[in-house]
Amino acid sequence: MDFRRLAEPAGLLYGTAAQDAVRRGLALPLAGGPAAFSCVDLIEDRTHSGFLPVGDVPAGWQDVLARLVAKPPAAGMPEGPQVMGILNITPDSFSDGGRHRDAERAVQAGLMQIAGGAGVLDIGGESTRPGAAVVTPEEEWQRIGPVVRGLKQQKPEAVLSIDTRNSSVMAHVLAAGADVINDVSALTHDPDALPLLAGERCGVVLMHMRGTPATMARHTVYEDVACDVVRELGARLTAAIEAGLAPERLSVDPGLGFAKNTDQNLTLLSRLPLLANLGCRVVLGLSRKRMIGDVTGVQDPAGRDAGTQAASLEALPLGQSVLRVHAVEGMVQALRVWQRVHTV
Repeated sequence: MDFRRLAEPAGLLYGTAAQDAVRRGLALPLAGGPAAFSCVDLIEDRTHSGFLPVGDVPAGWQDVLARLVAKPPAAGMPEGPQVMGILNITPDSFSDGGRHRDAERAVQAGLMQIAGGAGVLDIGGESTRPGAAVVTPEEEWQRIGPVVRGLKQQKPEAVLSIDTRNSSVMAHVLAAGADVINDVSALTHDPDALPLLAGERCGVVLMHMRGTPATMARHTVYEDVACDVVRELGARLTAAIEAGLAPERLSVDPGLGFAKNTDQNLTLLSRLPLLANLGCRVVLGLSRKRMIGDVTGVQDPAGRDAGTQAASLEALPLGQSVLRVHAVEGMVQALRVWQRVHTV
């Protein structure tokens, strides 16, 4: 796919206003979700058209508009907007490190997240925060293996995503019943990951990051952070598809906080509809991150859930968004209220 040409939707409408505007040809539905967009900026390389009414878009751009309109595939997760509960089986994660190191406690915490409304659990055994200790794949699997097996034994229908960069861990967790692989390196860390996953059927989340968790702070220079992230994710999508992964298996995560400073994170968050150009489900993971603390002044990550909920709602105009959070119940409440407000 060629992502030199992008279209940025704007002028969002909801509910009966959106339905009426679409019916009258004044707007187009966005990514199969509750929103419609009434204008669009056509971006070719670094040239912008300026925002145009959707009815004035030249015929040569209709294929790009079609990607914005199409509902993205479920990619191994339940249909519709979902809350993804974070379950870190690590001693050093920035927010909840050490809370779930005991496998039985971790299983019970996961079951509570499901009871609280999580449609997906994201289980990780390696912290990717800057300065985190290196973990071998063997140790990573030892941490998460009993949790994956325990959850599948007690809740066979649970949808489990595994946050890992290592192909050997991917192979183990898929054999144990995991449904999705969530790779912060977009399958660049381990050369065996792409060929392994090409032979599987699981969903795969490709996250945007430059460098590694240890070096990403040195890679924060962008010409246009939103366009650059979309195009770089597009390159990883193309690589995955060319390696044999079916497009309907793939989701994307813009990687807020990874090789991006607070201002860049906020710019990217304000322009999330641009990600619809990729034709994929969007996973948004900004729970309790430094950008929330920078905006709110809250220093303790555990106190940033309200800010997390407010920021995460920005993804909901994209119809199949997955909101990855530590505090599931509050996010579920916020999601349900947002849905009711935006369907009237």
